[in-house]
Amino acid sequence: MIDGVPYRQVGEPRRGGLVCVADHASNFVPDDISLGLARGLIDSHIAVDIGVAGVAERMARRHNIPAHLAEVSRLVVDLHREEDHPGVVPTTSDGHLIPGNIGADLEGRLKTYYRPYHDALEKWLDDAAPELIISLHSFTPKLETSNEERPWEVALLYNTDDRAARHAIRLFGELGLNVGDNEPYSGTELNATMNRHAEAKGRHYCAIEVRQDLIGTRAEQARYAAMIADVCGRVALALD
Repeated sequence: MIDGVPYRQVGEPRRGGLVCVADHASNFVPDDISLGLARGLIDSHIAVDIGVAGVAERMARRHNIPAHLAEVSRLVVDLHREEDHPGVVPTTSDGHLIPGNIGADLEGRLKTYYRPYHDALEKWLDDAAPELIISLHSFTPKLETSNEERPWEVALLYNTDDRAARHAIRLFGELGLNVGDNEPYSGTELNATMNRHAEAKGRHYCAIEVRQDLIGTRAEQARYAAMIADVCGRVALALD
């Protein structure tokens, strides 16, 4: 995080194009915040959407899909939750206690990280007037607190507007992928950023989840960046 700014933007949007938003792209924890966790957990899925930053950066640099990426860990403040959501500053994640967040200065974290991130995103999207927003996340193949396997390779989440998602589900399926429909999480419950910046503004969006074991290397990230860029480009055309 540079100069306390909780986001970075890669590439220059062109009006009416495609853009990418990645709320969980970083595991950075500022020096003045102690979460009380082992370093290994800071590198795990509870702190960051593994692989997402690499995919988003490649989409921006190689496929002309500019990106707005978080520069602070979801364990500091979860930018993909509403301000009043009980997990906006999480005290547990996948069975792990986060001691440093118990009694944390909620308002301070919202003021320092959450609101600047979303205020900048709002202005960026207003200026770009995108044809389609790609909200990019990744999910662990298996939670530590569950024995349930997560077989989907990619998934589309949505709340009340599923128009773009329906096209994307079909197109990813035609590529031979196991595609989740509101899996492994339901967008009717977890869709905060797109509810605010897309559905509330009448903007088309694809909220995409990619399984983390498929985007761990640079080659895998390049493959999924190309695939997502192609599918979402075709989704945007279908929505015209």
